[in-house]
Amino acid sequence: MPKIKGYDIKNGVPVAGNLTIGIYDTTWKFHRDLPPTRVFAYGTCKESATVPGPTIEALQGTPTFVTWLNFLPSQHFLPWDPTILTAIPPSGVPTVTHLHGGVQPPTSDGNSLAWFTASFAYKGPHFSSPIYYYPNSQLPGNLWYHDHALGLTRVNLLSGMIGTYQITSPQLEDPLGLPSGPEYDRHLVIFDRDFHVDGSIYMNSTGNNPDIHPQWQPEYFGKAIIVNGKAWPFLTVTRRKYRFRILNASNARFLQLYLSNDYGVHFTHVGSDANYLVRPTVSRKFLLAPSEIADVIIDFSLSTTNEVILRNDANYPFPDGDSTDHITGTVMKFIIKPDKVQDPSWILDTLLALPIPLPYEAAKTRYITMYEYKNGDEPTHLFLNAKSIKEPVTETPKEGTSEIWKIINLTEDNHPLHIHLGAFTVLEQRSMSDVEEFRTCMNDTNDAVKCGLEKHLTQEVFAIPKHERGWKNVFKMKPGNVTTILVRFKPIGLEAQYGFDVTAEPGYVYHCHILDHEDNEMMRPMKLVH
Repeated sequence: MPKIKGYDIKNGVPVAGNLTIGIYDTTWKFHRDLPPTRVFAYGTCKESATVPGPTIEALQGTPTFVTWLNFLPSQHFLPWDPTILTAIPPSGVPTVTHLHGGVQPPTSDGNSLAWFTASFAYKGPHFSSPIYYYPNSQLPGNLWYHDHALGLTRVNLLSGMIGTYQITSPQLEDPLGLPSGPEYDRHLVIFDRDFHVDGSIYMNSTGNNPDIHPQWQPEYFGKAIIVNGKAWPFLTVTRRKYRFRILNASNARFLQLYLSNDYGVHFTHVGSDANYLVRPTVSRKFLLAPSEIADVIIDFSLSTTNEVILRNDANYPFPDGDSTDHITGTVMKFIIKPDKVQDPSWILDTLLALPIPLPYEAAKTRYITMYEYKNGDEPTHLFLNAKSIKEPVTETPKEGTSEIWKIINLTEDNHPLHIHLGAFTVLEQRSMSDVEEFRTCMNDTNDAVKCGLEKHLTQEVFAIPKHERGWKNVFKMKPGNVTTILVRFKPIGLEAQYGFDVTAEPGYVYHCHILDHEDNEMMRPMKLVH
C-alpha cells in the first residue's frame, strides 16, 4: 500500500496538509493466477489507485484537509437492493468517506446522507462540501477510512473503498522504542472476497427473503482471504520484532487469529482500535470483529521454525455458524530467515498514559437494545432501540460528559457496535436469563426498566480480554448478553473540549459494523448538545 503524508513541511515546521483523493473505476490483481478484477479504489489519481487505498500518515496536532472526489460511472457493478433504505440518485454511484476512529466535526464525519455522485451531479440532503477537515488533535493511533453511503456501504466496501490512516507523534512514540520504519512497522488489512473465474467479484444477487428484499443478504462471506490486496500472501521476515497494525476490514467475517507451527512466537498487544494500551499484554489467540484494529508486536527471534502461518478459526456467522477450513482458515504466511539480526527495538512495561475510566462520573445511563426482525426463519431487517435510522434522534449526550450505555443484544448474532466520535471502555459483559420472556416484553414496550432488566441478569460475567480494556470505538456485543460500556464525549487527551462545534448538523451516528446489518437500518443518529 502506498503511503502519503497528511501534512507539509515549511521552513522545517509541520503545517496543515492538503490532499486530493478520488475514487476510481479501475482494476486490481488480487492473485497472480486470477485475472484483473474490476474495483472502485481510492487513489491520488486513477493510475495510482490501489486496494486498499493509500495510507495517510498524519501528524498529531497538525490538521489534514482532504478533498474527496468521485469518478465512478453511472451504475454500480455489484448488485444492490433498492428495497432497503438507500441513496438512489437518478444516475451515478453515491459515495461519502468516513474516517473511522477519527475525532472530527460532524460536517467531516462522512454522514451516510452526505453522499455525492461524480462531478457532484447529485448530492444527498446532508452534503455540504467535499473538503473534509481532520484536526488530528487526538492521541497517536490507528484509524481507517471507508465509504459510508446510505444503504450502499456493503457493496462499496466490497468494491474496494477502504484505506488506512495513521496519526503519529514522534514526541510521544519515539521513546516507546517499538519497531519502526516501513520494513518493521506494517499495516495488515484483512478482508474476504469471492470471485468468478473471470476475476470479477462475486456477490449473491438473490436475497434470503427475495419477496421482501430481492437482493439483501444478512451477511457476506467470501472464501478468499485477502491481506493488503493480495489473496493468501507471504511475507519474508528476519528474526527480530515486527509491528503489525491489523485491521479487520471484512463486511461480516470475524477473525480469531493465531500463529500456527510454532509455540515460541506470540502476540504482544500495544494498542486497540485508535488508542494505545496503557501497558502491553500478551496473547496467543485473539478475536477481531469487523472494523476492529489490533496493534501487535511479533518477535520472530523466538521462533523455532522457518515458517509461521497466521490462521483464523472464527465461525461464520459468528459465533454459531460454519467452521473454517484450510481455505478460509488460512490468512498469510511468514517466511523467517535463518540468521539472527540485531534488533534495536524494545517493549516497555508502560506505554502511554490515558484517562482512567470513572463510571461514577457518568451523567446518564442509557439502554440500547438490538433487535432482529424475521419473516419465518430469515431476517428482514435490524433495528437499534426498535427505531429506524430515519426516526428522530433519541441519543443526545452532552459535550464534556461521560455516559453509561447498557447494550442489550436480543439477537442471535454477535454485533460489533461502533460509536462515532466517542471513545468507550467496556465495564462488564453479563449473560441474561429468560431471554425469550424479556424479548417478548421488549417487543411490546421497548423499555428495559419496565421489563425488569436487572432481574434477567445472571451471575455469569465474561472476562474482558486484557488487550481490549483500553479506550475503544468498536466492541463485540455477545448475543443474549448485556454489555455495559462507559462512553466518553470529550477528548482522550489533555483538552477539556473538542476544538470544533460537535453540536453542528448533521450530527453523528452509532451502528453495528457488520455492513449488511448497518445497511439494513441497524444504525441510529446521535446529536451532541452543549
